[in-house]
Amino acid sequence: MRNRCLCILFFTMVATTPSVSAQQDRAATAKAAETQTGNSNRTGNINLPVSTEKWGLPGDIKTGLEPRPPALVQSDDRPEFVRDLFRLQWRAGDPIDVWLMRPKAAGKLPEKAPVILYLYSYDASGDRFRDNEWCKRATADGYAAVGFVGALTDYRFKNRGLSKWFVSELPESLGSTTHDVQLILNFLSQRGDIDMSRVGMFGLGSGATIAILAAQADARISTLDVLEPWGDWANWVSKSAIVPQEERSKYQSKEFLNSIAPLDPVLYLPRLQTPNVRLQLVLNGQITPPAARERIAEAVSLRATIVKYQNPEDLFKAWQTAGLSGWIKQQLRPQPLK
Repeated sequence: MRNRCLCILFFTMVATTPSVSAQQDRAATAKAAETQTGNSNRTGNINLPVSTEKWGLPGDIKTGLEPRPPALVQSDDRPEFVRDLFRLQWRAGDPIDVWLMRPKAAGKLPEKAPVILYLYSYDASGDRFRDNEWCKRATADGYAAVGFVGALTDYRFKNRGLSKWFVSELPESLGSTTHDVQLILNFLSQRGDIDMSRVGMFGLGSGATIAILAAQADARISTLDVLEPWGDWANWVSKSAIVPQEERSKYQSKEFLNSIAPLDPVLYLPRLQTPNVRLQLVLNGQITPPAARERIAEAVSLRATIVKYQNPEDLFKAWQTAGLSGWIKQQLRPQPLK
């Protein structure tokens, strides 16, 4: 089961997945763009209220965002962990399912546990968070785990025109999910059973980009592990295999590039203050082009760790040894007194 899940993850990194193709097909067949009045930040969204949320400001979690009380949807008590599904909401028409898995030690929940947030790339669903084996691995050694999906992903892709998808609405997709991460951290801090001095985040693809933006905006994230982040937008939109050729010129326009310029991880990586940072790169990946991958690697602080794999098979071998979250857990362990 574990090998099968990792293989699916690898194919996601190196090729356009079926779910990506489905959204691209919808975009390609739509001939007319939707129009909307109101705040220009909501261009392309239909049947949704106008928002004043500032997607280009990663640290602004107040403008246009009004958190509602969390709702516990379901709870599952397992021998190794407790899994709770919460529904959180701070913007109209966009409730977010947040999975919280807490570890057990000798059958009991610890008073407080360090936590790792997991955000996969935009085409991923939340099904893995229902997988008991995934949850057992994520909570092993006493770590809580939080999983959710980004904006315009899975069930959060709704009430949109056929020509709209994650990339066409990239400022919203990245900016709003970066705000989500910080508001989820607020939710966790209010609980009392999470050790907020030991917070890590793993991100893949677009999730890696969001993780970088969130770590820059929120110092509570002390450990960051990112795999194949998107970025260096001019190069990325020009060459990424995920962008349909018939749409590419639209994303190469000055207007579009200006709209996503404040959300480029290349801007933030050099001055990132997060104590522990690891950048993982798969050199033959197709989603992030080589030129963009190189720019992202060059932007990383000298304090960060960079790991380069020639192909997904090399990454798989590394994960067989340390596991997906092994490095993060190692960094989050209490350090011995000197």
